[in-house]
Amino acid sequence: MNILTLLQQKGVLDATAFERVERAIETENITAEAAVLKEGVTPQVVRDTLAAYHELPTREIPENTELSEEAMQYIPEESARHYRMAPLGVEEGVLIVGVVDPDDYGLRDALNFISARHQLPYRLEVILEQDLDHALASYENLTGEVGEALESLDVNLDADTEDTIEKTDDEIEHIKEDAPVTKIVATILRYAVDGGASDIHVEPYEERVIVRFRVDGVLIRSLELPKKLHSAVVARVKILAALRLDEKRKPQDGRFSATIDRRKIDFRVSVLPTNHGEKVVMRILDTEAGVRSLEGTGVSKHNIALIRKALKQPFGIILISGPTGSGKSTTLYAMLNEVDKAGKNVLSLEDPVEYNIDGVSQSQVRPEIGYTFAAGLRAALRQDPDIIMVGEIRDKETAQLAVQAALTGHIVLSTIHTNNAIGVVPRLVDMGVDPYLIAPTLQLALAQRLVRRVCKESAKEVPVSESMQEFIDQEFADVDQQYKNVIPRPQNVLQAQASKECPNGTRGRIAVMEAMSVNDELEQLILEGAPEEKLYEVARKNGFISMKEDALIKALNHDISFEEVSQLGGELMIAQEEADEDLAPEAPPVTDTPATPPEQALPVENPDTPA
Repeated sequence: MNILTLLQQKGVLDATAFERVERAIETENITAEAAVLKEGVTPQVVRDTLAAYHELPTREIPENTELSEEAMQYIPEESARHYRMAPLGVEEGVLIVGVVDPDDYGLRDALNFISARHQLPYRLEVILEQDLDHALASYENLTGEVGEALESLDVNLDADTEDTIEKTDDEIEHIKEDAPVTKIVATILRYAVDGGASDIHVEPYEERVIVRFRVDGVLIRSLELPKKLHSAVVARVKILAALRLDEKRKPQDGRFSATIDRRKIDFRVSVLPTNHGEKVVMRILDTEAGVRSLEGTGVSKHNIALIRKALKQPFGIILISGPTGSGKSTTLYAMLNEVDKAGKNVLSLEDPVEYNIDGVSQSQVRPEIGYTFAAGLRAALRQDPDIIMVGEIRDKETAQLAVQAALTGHIVLSTIHTNNAIGVVPRLVDMGVDPYLIAPTLQLALAQRLVRRVCKESAKEVPVSESMQEFIDQEFADVDQQYKNVIPRPQNVLQAQASKECPNGTRGRIAVMEAMSVNDELEQLILEGAPEEKLYEVARKNGFISMKEDALIKALNHDISFEEVSQLGGELMIAQEEADEDLAPEAPPVTDTPATPPEQALPVENPDTPA
């Protein structure tokens, strides 16, 4: 049912008038509201009809109405025009928003984002297009300028990026000076950093462009842009990253830096051609956050002890496995922080160099010019190193060189792609490394993933039921008794709960890890070419704790929610309904502003208006 049908039912439009209005909508390409007003229906009747249909209050906004500057600070002008809404005031701590179309999902997402950002609930009122025009005139009457787009957002390019831009041609200069595009890109960067995102995705589709942020490992839709802005936004990002504007058929990679809230942030840029245009993904690296300690990454105490023991050995290889984005590089950096950089020569080969570490000579490989990990490792061995970090072992040559480096008295740290820690051994064999070389050099094999850390301020305590305890006991049943002291025995676990501070019930991520330390018994099995099952059996006897079990320990220590364990190794098989009820989330209260909006939308913000 639409407004025309409602007006006809109320007797405001007869059949003839109804047909005239429909014809006007089709032939004159105008809205139903405009066509009805043109037919002579009074604005107040239209307002009342819309209010009854949407079950919302309505308001008339006369010409020359001045909105309060306080309310306009919450909704910038570009957002108001894009989503057809107007901030009508703040009453008793509630933002009153006049909207033309309350059913617009993009509008609701934008308001949810603004509400969460400012911790301010909102209430909707129905207005007409003419009311919206009268309200938006208030923005034009604002006096003074906050400054240029980047300055108003406190987002400034570093000197190197500015030099790159200044050297470009006239077309690039034109795009650089295009204020709306500059503001949009700067706003996206600012909101992503403020929201704790790790990646920004700019995804083109047939009729629109979607911007999504990856927060705590989950992609959240944050902004929808008109398709006509896509090429300009991509061009702006390319300029910042010093990429070719005229190349749209091949992927490109680059990076740039920006200062946001007086913090230097690095952005790694990847551009990929798709059938609807170029997709841009930007990885966010907060250089001032510094390299974390092993404790800061969330590595458990029993695994930290194994890592530190391996780092104190005179030679050997320490390998970390895991998929892309599992925190392997962060753990490698944390390991480098553990070594004696003052008394030893520490080198690293990376692609790319993500964080600068004092006391470490860091080199970025460039495969396009022949400077690969293998070539870099050969050169590094001529630099009298004590410890070498290799970003990734990708091929047979690099693997063999790493083993040779370990055999000749060096500590080698690197990453490798396998599913688990024990799988590191057969993976090296598959890459062409002989078992008799792996056995004496491999000191420690690690595997890790990232899981979401529970927000303790909003989490709910759930008692450990009998069925949950049975599951925990079954999981650790074959662990030797002398190693069971690492398993806590709490009375309750935490269940994630949404809140204004933690919309998803989580805050950041934490590493869960498994570590296989190679002792004499495992070394003999590797020499014999034993299968993974035998390696696991011996490692388990020596206290091996799997990733899933490490996650369980963290859940019992209240670091993560119990449900998060299901992300590692399938769903938890808890048969009893009692456990399901213990972990069932409570229904959120019904309000104008959802406690956990399904999609937080980033409004198209005008940085010249305080937000």
